[in-house]
Amino acid sequence: MAGRNGRTVRDLRRANRTAVLQRLYFDGPLSRFELGPATGLSSGSVSNVVADLVADGLVEEAGSVDSDGGRPRTLLRVAPHSGHMIGVDVGETRVRVELFDLNLTELARVERPLEQQGYDVEVIVGHIRDGIDEVLATEGASPELLLGVGVGVPGIIEHTEDRGALVHGQTIGWDAVPLEELLRTGCRLPESVRYFIDNGAKTLGQAEMWFGAGRGADNAVVVLFGSGVGACLVTPDVENGRAVEWGHLTVRVRGRRCRCGALGCLEAYAGAESLLARWREEGGRPAEGLDEESALTAMLAAAYPAEGTEPDPVALAVLEETAEYLGAGLSDLINLFQPERILIGGWAGLQLGARFLPAVRRYATTYALRHPAEQVTIDLGRLGPDAVTVGAAILPLADFFSRGGRRAEPATENRLPAWRAALEERSPR
Repeated sequence: MAGRNGRTVRDLRRANRTAVLQRLYFDGPLSRFELGPATGLSSGSVSNVVADLVADGLVEEAGSVDSDGGRPRTLLRVAPHSGHMIGVDVGETRVRVELFDLNLTELARVERPLEQQGYDVEVIVGHIRDGIDEVLATEGASPELLLGVGVGVPGIIEHTEDRGALVHGQTIGWDAVPLEELLRTGCRLPESVRYFIDNGAKTLGQAEMWFGAGRGADNAVVVLFGSGVGACLVTPDVENGRAVEWGHLTVRVRGRRCRCGALGCLEAYAGAESLLARWREEGGRPAEGLDEESALTAMLAAAYPAEGTEPDPVALAVLEETAEYLGAGLSDLINLFQPERILIGGWAGLQLGARFLPAVRRYATTYALRHPAEQVTIDLGRLGPDAVTVGAAILPLADFFSRGGRRAEPATENRLPAWRAALEERSPR
């Protein structure tokens, strides 16, 4: 039956299962005795929930510890092989597909470079489909164990009732691309396996907040710096983060044309693609045939050569100007959102970070208002170049936890009548 707040017995059971699973996941192994204070549940509720989770194969014993004068206490943990997730990063230079166990340990990975085809939708969907098949085959994993497939992509994601996730990726030429629908028809997975599609900067932010440099912060901005730039805002009101099209903030009126078509965007000055273009325009000569990541490595080597070699003055000047643009862009995030932390990730951000960070911090605090600038720390993300893929895999994992460790029921046309569904919802299970 429903309580005064409208919550049913099933709602309470799901919430209790979620609380226990999350505490074991983030703080485990823990004993039943420790789970009580950690979750706020009574010892009886903890015992019932743990028994349920063990019966479902989601929780297992992980040794024991001595107690004060009593019997040793059994430790519990989330069973890592009770489920799998797939994370997909549709990046600027490649599509990366990774298979993870429930502890987000990587089990298999596949990378497909994006060359002349660019962001051709059919090519991307084919890479994702083939990558999913390959990682499952490599590990010998059953598709039925998948909690879902998470996909991080550039652009604005619109979630619709009839067509699933649509991708509005102006910089990559995608206009309301029904990516979820295409994956559903193109991938050979059971109907029960759900797709979770979101902005790549948001999945990066999710990963850093769960497992990286954002842990413990209530208010943070995680910046993705690659060919373009984007950001994810995390606040107490937006716990799972919100993608912010920070790269398309105007930093120079009538400035350089951005990939989005507008003039003077931050991305047109601070993205790796524009950074390399500016080096070439000023007379720099990167080696022919290099991909973007290799070309940026070459530019860094030219600007900061080994001792005894003269630096390339053009590369050095462009990089120093880029640090100022990035710092100025971060100052807008500081003034607008007053975060505790700003974290810089993405392949270009991590590659440039060791050289860039002191200058970027200096410019950010110079351009920002003094009080919020004094409260913020600016650091690199800790999860490396795979963070977008990890964050994508977290999307189905977070949904799984929110359901109390129960898989989503597949949609069916033969729905129960409303009165029967209401009775089912009130029945304890």
